Amino acid sequence: MTDTENRRPGPWDNLPPSAPAEREIARPAAGDPPLDKGQNPVWAVVSTLLLGGFIWWISGSWVIAVAAIWGLFVHEYGHVLAMNALGMGPARIYIIPFLGGLAKSQRLPASEWHGVLVSLAGPAFGLLAAIPFFAGFIATGQGMWLLGAAVIALINLVNLAPAPPLDGSKALGPVLARIHPNVERGAMVLVGALVVFWGLTTGRFILAAFLAIALIGHLRRGAWRPEGRPLTGRQSAQSVGLFLAAAVACVGVGLAALMPLAGGTLPGAVTLAGGFLGVGR
Repeated sequence: MTDTENRRPGPWDNLPPSAPAEREIARPAAGDPPLDKGQNPVWAVVSTLLLGGFIWWISGSWVIAVAAIWGLFVHEYGHVLAMNALGMGPARIYIIPFLGGLAKSQRLPASEWHGVLVSLAGPAFGLLAAIPFFAGFIATGQGMWLLGAAVIALINLVNLAPAPPLDGSKALGPVLARIHPNVERGAMVLVGALVVFWGLTTGRFILAAFLAIALIGHLRRGAWRPEGRPLTGRQSAQSVGLFLAAAVACVGVGLAALMPLAGGTLPGAVTLAGGFLGVGR
């Protein structure tokens, strides 16, 4: 997930439209508040231990707990790299006990295109976290390492769901808003409600509660995407293409991890994946 330090009006705020030149991001000037120094190191360690311990408790596997924490950090670091490269840094990573983490920028993106790139950098870069777990399986032949790789793929795939505050909402929101702001709103509310329902029906109650609170908060604030230069038609097509590529990559890594555990068959891997997601149970 990603966050920005200072919110500008969103696409549903009742403000007159601005010309593209007027919507350029304002860079920090003298007298601005000091840059965020990030999460307190002690609290960051405590938050990480609480999150890892919670995952270990519900999964019963230290490999899955390590994979989830490692995958989380690599995912968020992908956002940090993109934010810093696009002039939004220095970005920081925050760990939220029992829930996950987020990358927080110091400045807003200069355009919606930059916002899309930042949002997709997390899931794309985050898949690299699976490499050590595939290596662990090759070295030991133990299937638990593949489960770790599958968990990492799942973390990044779930983040691509177009529901606030997940990355998918920031990647597809500007595309939908080109059609009409209410199309963005309706799609995000619908998907958000479905994701909350999925969390409730599959026993992921804390995640469901977190997403429900986030969805209500975004409805009240009305800002689900950056206000900078809007996407062009070409950038909209590229945004959809990059989103689909990231989703396919997540699915591919997940199935590659599960196939050896399912006798080497794709249908078996799909069935296992459905079990992870609580589908078809």
